[in-house]
Amino acid sequence: MTETTIGIGGAAESTDMVLNIGPQHPSTHGVLRLRLVLDGERIQQAEPVIGYMHRGAEKLFEARDYRQIVMLANRHDWLSAFSNELGVVMAVERMLGMEVPERAVWMRTLLAELNRVLNHLMFLGSYPLELGGITPVFYAFREREELQTVMEEISGGRMHYMFNRVGGLKEDLPAGWTGRARQAVADVRSRMDVYDRLVVGNEIFRGRTRGIGVLTPQTAHAYGVSGPIARASGVDFDLRRDEPYLAYGELQDTLKVVTRSEGDCLARFECLLDQTHNALDLADACLDRLAELPPGPVNQRLPKVLKAPEGHTYAWTENPLGINGYYLVSKGEKTPYRLKLRSASYNNIQALTELLPGTLVADMVAILGSLFFVVGDIDK
Repeated sequence: MTETTIGIGGAAESTDMVLNIGPQHPSTHGVLRLRLVLDGERIQQAEPVIGYMHRGAEKLFEARDYRQIVMLANRHDWLSAFSNELGVVMAVERMLGMEVPERAVWMRTLLAELNRVLNHLMFLGSYPLELGGITPVFYAFREREELQTVMEEISGGRMHYMFNRVGGLKEDLPAGWTGRARQAVADVRSRMDVYDRLVVGNEIFRGRTRGIGVLTPQTAHAYGVSGPIARASGVDFDLRRDEPYLAYGELQDTLKVVTRSEGDCLARFECLLDQTHNALDLADACLDRLAELPPGPVNQRLPKVLKAPEGHTYAWTENPLGINGYYLVSKGEKTPYRLKLRSASYNNIQALTELLPGTLVADMVAILGSLFFVVGDIDK
């Protein structure tokens, strides 16, 4: 067999065609390139080509102090900015042996779950769009605006919140904010059935996704796939339940780890949808708890120059797209000696090399979109 790279037209009989998908931005959720080897309409090999959005964030961490690195951390997954900040500040707090005030712990948990809903709504709307259904994305952005309004009110930002601080949060809740947040959660929940009726119940959507792109639990483990994608393949693992952080240890009655056994595109979408419902329930539980707490501090007083003691630590969180880990090494200076980021999307997208071979080109977009990735989270 010979291999020929061509642009337009077919290939001679017994010749594989190499097709590049991307790296133009409209092809995917960011600048990703897929190099496919085709035999007719069937994919023989698939290679994700990454790095087009690489900023060298891990190297930039080393040139900024512990207050400034929060700004870098919240940008790699631009749909999960608050959750990204959490991992960094938790790693630094662990190095300092610092305890965060209880009020800040519950506020962090609440905002992390609201951020999870915002992330999931984007994919709940954009995935049907990639398969030809334009209507759901309008509903998704309507619900996102409800939650963006309360997130913007508390932090001042719409995407990059910059609300976490080492030792807690920037400031306390505005007057009346919990009532407005509770109303926003209720409004979004009341309209979530639209995805059950309009998307999951749509026979065209089900025909394009059921039985397509099946990811086995063995492959998920081998590639380090995590989050709703892994749980859709029966990998029953969620850090919020299995290694609780923040206030999740007290929310076990509300927290539901959603799993499926099919491992196909439809199962991944259903996991994401069910997880969104549960995140709204968790947000309500946090609001209830905050209403019971007396007024108090939401951060710790820090020295003018913050230095972490010499040593190393690892902090990981259950981000909306999967497990994010931060390995922090300190030499006792005001900047990290090394900060290695383990992002969810980087591992998840590698599974394409196993998922795509043997499938049709027509199913490639359905499989690619069902991995719910952000390219900045791959390239860092």
